[in-house]
Amino acid sequence: MATDFQFIALDKKEFTSFMDLNDEELASHQAKWMIVDEEPGYPCRVSLEDAKLGERVLFLPYWHHDVESAYKAIGTVLVREFSQTMKFGVNQVPIMLNNRLLSVKAYDSSNMMVAHDIAKGTELELKLKKQFQNSKVEYIHLHYAGPGCFCSAVHRA
Repeated sequence: MATDFQFIALDKKEFTSFMDLNDEELASHQAKWMIVDEEPGYPCRVSLEDAKLGERVLFLPYWHHDVESAYKAIGTVLVREFSQTMKFGVNQVPIMLNNRLLSVKAYDSSNMMVAHDIAKGTELELKLKKQFQNSKVEYIHLHYAGPGCFCSAVHRA
């Protein structure tokens, strides 16, 4: 069974409609701009890089698992104001994950969770390959274990 994987960052285009909204308009979407005051600490889901001190990030709810399943889920994401959608190579793990504890959730073709694990970022490559050894696993979602926020999708390469 092929165990190669590829990270899929969120597409910046999904957030362009929010970029020019004022505070009141953002609030109607339960969204707001925040200024980064700690580094690391504001992981962008589009660039899969930590935002830098003083940067502006959009904080908003996002349907990260918008599927027909009991596991349908919405969660908080952060998007750097001037980020670009990052494209990752096969088996390339984003550097920002090295110092984080992650929840690894593996799903089948029916969008049902078939396995789960916890991984330190430095162990992530091995944990992802282990999950993809299971032929039922179609894709994986990563979440930050502490706050529980969605991090990224990972697909078979």
